[in-house]
Amino acid sequence: MNTKFKIIITGGGTGGHIFPAISIARALEKLSPGCEILFVGALGRMEMERVPAEGYKIVGLPVAGLKRSLSAENLKLPGKIAKSLRMAGTIIDNFKPDVAVGVGGYASAPLLWMASRRKIPYIIQEQNSYAGLANRILGRKAEKICVAYKGMERFFNRKKIIVTGNPVREEITKVHETDRTDAVKYFGLDPSLKVLLVVGGSLGSATLNESVKRWIAKGNTGDIQLIWQYGKGYRANIEEFMTTHRQSGVKDYEFIKRMDLAFAAADVIITRAGAGTISELCIARKACIFVPSPNVAEDHQTHNAMALVRENAAAMVPDNQAPEKVMDEAISLLNDNQRRERMIKNIWSMALYNSAETIAGEIVRLAEREPHNG
Repeated sequence: MNTKFKIIITGGGTGGHIFPAISIARALEKLSPGCEILFVGALGRMEMERVPAEGYKIVGLPVAGLKRSLSAENLKLPGKIAKSLRMAGTIIDNFKPDVAVGVGGYASAPLLWMASRRKIPYIIQEQNSYAGLANRILGRKAEKICVAYKGMERFFNRKKIIVTGNPVREEITKVHETDRTDAVKYFGLDPSLKVLLVVGGSLGSATLNESVKRWIAKGNTGDIQLIWQYGKGYRANIEEFMTTHRQSGVKDYEFIKRMDLAFAAADVIITRAGAGTISELCIARKACIFVPSPNVAEDHQTHNAMALVRENAAAMVPDNQAPEKVMDEAISLLNDNQRRERMIKNIWSMALYNSAETIAGEIVRLAEREPHNG
């Protein structure tokens, strides 16, 4: 096997894009030792820190997304896109990749567009159950489209689709083997009491934070213990709140480094419905309540959540109802062992394993087929 392949992995913006991208890179290195991997992300986004921390080189593009409210930033968007396209072309010309891989996020579109112009084959990893416009367009010239949900032929050419699932962090695959007592003690909690985990994604969620604050302020915690990731942008607000509402059974964090232990400790999880998060929850075998973010393209998080709700594998509370309802829904689920066990069984049945390895295999096969650019 030729081990000198050059691969560009592009995308990012949130942990839901970055963690799968890193998983794919690690799988590539195992399958094709000696391959050279370059990440391309968006300047100012979290991948510019997280990817180098994992030992990979990354180049940033000035691309940005369209603001949903009236904003002067939108006027700068055409210029940023044009510059990103030029930079993407230069990156490809200099690096000479054999294959490009798009995992979603701002940076993937200009890089894959320029890859198609330069006849570089590329693979798309579509994480969501409802494909966004950019991937639907880019999918026309993609060699393969790796998806996590059935029924994606309504967006892409059926012949190009491979159902791989979404790659998850390696430590998440071992959550079900972790001793819950040890995990609970890691967070300084009582193993004999139920644990609720609230996590609004790597960036946090204003809605989920408000839901938790109302619940704590009402003094409704009782025998329920809480692990709460509130997100970097909400640190000052939450710290101020907790100075007057501190309770021993509430553990609040800007970011949880050991999410595997948080999952293992939790009896119920309240979370957004990003595709990567859902894939992790399926493999971790957890009862969960989704509060889909309304601030995403084409409401894809609601589509993601409903794919599980229809199978009785999860519950869902709309974002605008969450501050009033989601914590009560969680307490009800915590106290209903039968319903919770049924959810766990159903969500586990939807898990897809070895996704990163499967995608890496497709990338290597495509690289072997193409004339080597090195």
